[in-house]
Amino acid sequence: MTARSPLALTGTAAALLLGLTACAGGGTSAASSQPASGSVAGSSAASASDTAQAGTGASDGKVTLYSGRDENLVQPVLDQFTQETGIDVEVRYDKTAAMAAQLIEEGDSSPADVFLAQDAGALGATAKEGVLTEMDEETLETVPEQYRDDEGRWVGLTGRVRVLAYNEDTVTQADLPVTVAELTEDEWKGRVGVAPTNASFQTFVTALRTVEGEDEAREWLEGLAENDPQIREKNGEILADVDAGTIDVGLINHYYLYEMAKEKGVAPEDMKASLHFFEDGDLGSLVNVSGIGLVGEQEDADAQKLVDYLLSEKGQQYFVEETFEYPMVDGVEPPAGLPALDDLEAPDVDLNDLDDLQSSVQLIQESGLL
Repeated sequence: MTARSPLALTGTAAALLLGLTACAGGGTSAASSQPASGSVAGSSAASASDTAQAGTGASDGKVTLYSGRDENLVQPVLDQFTQETGIDVEVRYDKTAAMAAQLIEEGDSSPADVFLAQDAGALGATAKEGVLTEMDEETLETVPEQYRDDEGRWVGLTGRVRVLAYNEDTVTQADLPVTVAELTEDEWKGRVGVAPTNASFQTFVTALRTVEGEDEAREWLEGLAENDPQIREKNGEILADVDAGTIDVGLINHYYLYEMAKEKGVAPEDMKASLHFFEDGDLGSLVNVSGIGLVGEQEDADAQKLVDYLLSEKGQQYFVEETFEYPMVDGVEPPAGLPALDDLEAPDVDLNDLDDLQSSVQLIQESGLL
């Protein structure tokens, strides 16, 4: 891996965790999280190479995965992989920021073979610290260029769109804001749900800083903080309150509505909550990805096989049908009822520019949202 100062490393990892420690009941820390099955003392990750390392050694039949995505979302597809390949996946689950921080802290001694992250920002942050190794060209070319690292160290696995969820009984379509910037206005005082400790919100703020600049981002965050926002820990909590009418609107990712509808046993259009996609390239409709990267030099090809499986038609179809996210590969249709990614009026944001999460977390803190 790239040489790093221990002091600088600790600062980077600590900054990624700021949002977690600010939230009461935020779950276990990365250091104390436990794997879903087996021990995390899997194959040791050596230093990252400068070139793609698929691994040439004999398979040991296991992969150690650090997952920043919830167990209920990804464990079923990991079980499918194990059933079909015989390769056991030993998983450590925690929030994406916590997993990224732990990988950075562990450095060359990390037992992880693969990092599965909730957003591109965390992947970029770990790649910048030298944690991730370059992937092979075939894997990279599976995913469109705008949804992968420009240095080949990670690829998008699924796509998700930032939206404004709103309660149809309390907010009419005519009253919906045209831009996300309008949520700081008096009209929305006390009516907007946000999750400042959530990785997707932090990455949105990073995009805001990148596109509009630090001053504009600070002004928006301070305006939102002063507008009596309804603070929640998770996107799902925001949506539940919007659907119940406790909150009028909330900033979330698109797929939460579909997941909640499935849990309730109703069609998405039968819920009180509905989704508003910002138009004209507004940052409120940022398209982000969950993604995956290989950690360190690969002793064998087992981790690469996991990546290949998740990017296969079967793996991608799982995410479409079970988590309602956009597929990253050709030939797999998006979830029914959603506009195609190419049809969205999404902002032009380079996901490679979203790796400075620590500055975003600090800005969110300083604004008063945390």
